[in-house]
Amino acid sequence: MSRYVQDLRKAMSQDGASQFQEVIRQELELSVKKELEKILTTAPSHEFEHTKKDLDGFRKLFHRFLQEKGPSVDWGKIQRPPEDSIQPYEKIKARGLPDNISSVLNKLVVVKLNGGLGTSMGCKGPKSLIGVRNENTFLDLTVQQIEHLNKTYNTDVPLVLMNSFNTDEDTKKILQKYNHCRVKIYTFNQSRYPRINKESLLPVAKDVSYSGENTEAWYPPGHGDIYASFYNSGLLDTLIGEGKEYIFVSNIDNLGATVDLYILNHLMNPPNGKPCEFVMEVTNKTRADVKGGTLTQYEGKLRLVEIAQVPKAHVDEFKSVSKFKIFNTNNLWISLAAVKRLQEQNAIDMEIIVNPKTLDGGLNVIQLETAVGAAIKSFENSLGINVPRSRFLPVKTTSDLLLVMSNLYSLNAGSLTMSEKREFPTVPLVKLGSSFTKVQDYLRRFESIPDMLELDHLTVSGDVTFGKNVSLKGTVIIIANHGDRIDIPPGAVLENKIVSGNLRILDH
Repeated sequence: MSRYVQDLRKAMSQDGASQFQEVIRQELELSVKKELEKILTTAPSHEFEHTKKDLDGFRKLFHRFLQEKGPSVDWGKIQRPPEDSIQPYEKIKARGLPDNISSVLNKLVVVKLNGGLGTSMGCKGPKSLIGVRNENTFLDLTVQQIEHLNKTYNTDVPLVLMNSFNTDEDTKKILQKYNHCRVKIYTFNQSRYPRINKESLLPVAKDVSYSGENTEAWYPPGHGDIYASFYNSGLLDTLIGEGKEYIFVSNIDNLGATVDLYILNHLMNPPNGKPCEFVMEVTNKTRADVKGGTLTQYEGKLRLVEIAQVPKAHVDEFKSVSKFKIFNTNNLWISLAAVKRLQEQNAIDMEIIVNPKTLDGGLNVIQLETAVGAAIKSFENSLGINVPRSRFLPVKTTSDLLLVMSNLYSLNAGSLTMSEKREFPTVPLVKLGSSFTKVQDYLRRFESIPDMLELDHLTVSGDVTFGKNVSLKGTVIIIANHGDRIDIPPGAVLENKIVSGNLRILDH
């Protein structure tokens, strides 16, 4: 954060912030307003209204960014949520299902957050188009799941994709292949906001284009943008007009986020007759999830607290598995009518996440983002449901990809379920080294995916390849030192083994 902003915030946080500092803040806002107006004049007429909405949204966010002081939670006010505000999934499931489950399903819309690129796994284009199982992509599996629901229950559950300007074009090209599927697919785009120079706090972009010099000048402002962009697209009103009542929102790379009929029934037929406008699925933390956002009670409301909002002195406490036992899976069930009401009242309050980036040319910028779950405190009668870990199966790295491609899971109608042959309900811990980071390198290193049913832990580092029909059990550590190469031979069974050094299998 720039020295200027730090000084500005420091002065603003002292009692009776001086008029001088207030003048500086207003001047900065005026400068940004002028820059945005200049950018808007470069918009072609058919994009003018859309661009204006985006830049207005950015201005509001920037205004709040200058107003807010330091971490956005007062640690002393954080309390454990009341017992009944986070329900165990078993209790929800025990209610069973009504006879009219089809009419309940017909009020649901599935929304997938599809703004991300596959760059962290070495892929170009939308992450949702990476093959994850039997050549099916994330998007294929999603469409198969919803088509199966619609066929089984004779319903019309649509799929809505929230794309970003990075993923929209490629995603739309692919959608043609689902024309004959029994799923209506809609898309809308999240906003496009200008990155700002970390020192001057002025937009980097000079015009609305995002090619050439401007390629890195714009960004999609996090999934918290769903409320405004869904509303602005007109799709929210269309779906309400069709009698839809709830959206089920999740990340497209979370393969555990399938439509759960028990949670849907709980929403549609609340046990106390009081409608619930927002449900967040949470699950128990393990050591791997210590940074995940958690649900707390704050000023009488359920509130999502992310690690970025925690004062430095309390970060270790926040990461404690014993004190904060659950984390947000980002599987959310939200009332459409409530989104419309709150959007029209401008009453959705989400904390700002300041995300620093360095552009390819070395320029330091910041992008202002929000998270979809942070809005929970703006909705009425919100609820957390503590779901099984199986509903959180994100694929962020090739280590995750190895798990979902393996025989640990079976695939049925687009849904992955843990194999009954696995004796433990948890997945193995897998750490693949940097030679496996890119999907194409990862695929080249496995002639076939190993049998992992009895695996607890796998660490692989260096230049390692796996032959066909390898079996891994217990704890397996394979380390090829720099300059060495290890080829695990076809049919090898490694059980509680450490393999290091040099091991070449030569074809005769």
